[in-house]
This record gives sequence, structure tokens and C-alpha cells, in this order.
Amino acid sequence: MPEERRRALESAVSQIKKQYGDGAVMRLGEATHLAVEAIPTGSLSLDLALGVGGIPRG
Repeated sequence: MPEERRRALESAVSQIKKQYGDGAVMRLGEATHLAVEAIPTGSLSLDLALGVGGIPRG
């Protein structure tokens, strides 16, 4: 990626994080896990597919 484009992307990401907080935008592979309360559906395969163990609360 050209240096100018990389700097513009970093600037945009930092502005978004500043305005909306950490986790508002992230790069692929940089994700941190958030603790999310979930309501189990009773279907193990669906709970796993949803990624948080059920339907997220809130």
C-alpha cells in the first residue's frame, strides 16, 4: 500500500476511534473480544454460529 494512502487510512481510523470509541472500527485480525451477555437459544449449533453463545442481550 502506498505510504500516502496508508497515512490517510490511519488518520481516518484514529478519528473514528476518537469520536465513537475503541471497537467502532478495526482492521481484520486486530479484533479484541468483547464480553457480551447472551440468551441461549437452546440450539447449540445456532448459539455457536452467532458467536456469543446465543442472542446478544441489549
